[in-house]
Amino acid sequence: MERLMRNMLLYLSRNRLAHRTAKRFGLRLGASRFVAGVTVSEAIWAVTGLNEAGMEGTLDHLGEFVETKEAAAEAAEACLHTLDEIAKAGISCNLSVKLTQLGLDFSAGDCRSHMRRIVGRAAEYGSFVRIDMEDYAHNEPAIELFQSLHNEFGGAVGLVLQAYLYKSEADLDRLAEYAPNVRLVKGAYKEPAEVAFPDKSDVDRNFIRLIEKQLRNGHYAAVATHDDRIIDSVIRFAEENGIPRSGFEFQMLYGIRPQRQRELAGLGYKMRVYVPFGRDWYGYFMRRLAERPANVRFVLKSMFKS
Repeated sequence: MERLMRNMLLYLSRNRLAHRTAKRFGLRLGASRFVAGVTVSEAIWAVTGLNEAGMEGTLDHLGEFVETKEAAAEAAEACLHTLDEIAKAGISCNLSVKLTQLGLDFSAGDCRSHMRRIVGRAAEYGSFVRIDMEDYAHNEPAIELFQSLHNEFGGAVGLVLQAYLYKSEADLDRLAEYAPNVRLVKGAYKEPAEVAFPDKSDVDRNFIRLIEKQLRNGHYAAVATHDDRIIDSVIRFAEENGIPRSGFEFQMLYGIRPQRQRELAGLGYKMRVYVPFGRDWYGYFMRRLAERPANVRFVLKSMFKS
């Protein structure tokens, strides 16, 4: 039953009619639990609260169904504006960007141009931009663009690698020459067994293997997980191998396990919270529900209270 619910939610996350309908309800659907707001000022306010609690943030301007050059250009301007507002507010926060939102699917050249402007702006501020990793079809283009941008802007740009892909360990090895700042995740897209581990236990083992390799190499690891077993394993490995807390951070999603986020920050670990915002919140929201269908009850309660 839960699997059926998850598949239905994932289907709805890609449905354009549902996307348009949800916008009429706004964040009252319960999305405010996982989405910081519609405007950048609302997102800045959320990160300010995180900073006051000893945590850092990364902002993601949400976008779905970007199919024109004009829409990609608008998304790029939104990213630039977000970097400007982060700098103006003086908050401890960076930016995450999805390449498909910048036109990768229909104009790789425009996408590269947009990313050069965005990472260049971040470099001017002494800030940082991370290229989010999407599905397998976009994996190699993202890695290649990261390499190009790193050659030009150095540490102002980072990348994500997904533990459920067989190729990720080899990717980490070939990127070692860049001493990259890598966010390591388990991976959330549905991929065939030809390219991804089908069993969760294999994904977990590979996740720990990638984290430990990154740390052994002396390269910064952003460990993105809500799994206490993984968190405890990273803490234990760092302590046993003399790896300083400055060499890694934990990352969690806005609205998910906030108490655990505060606990880790209180223990002296760097805790960064992924804070999404924007008008196109629907797809992101539905994917969060698909990860834990029990949250649908929370949504229904929010709707009846509206």
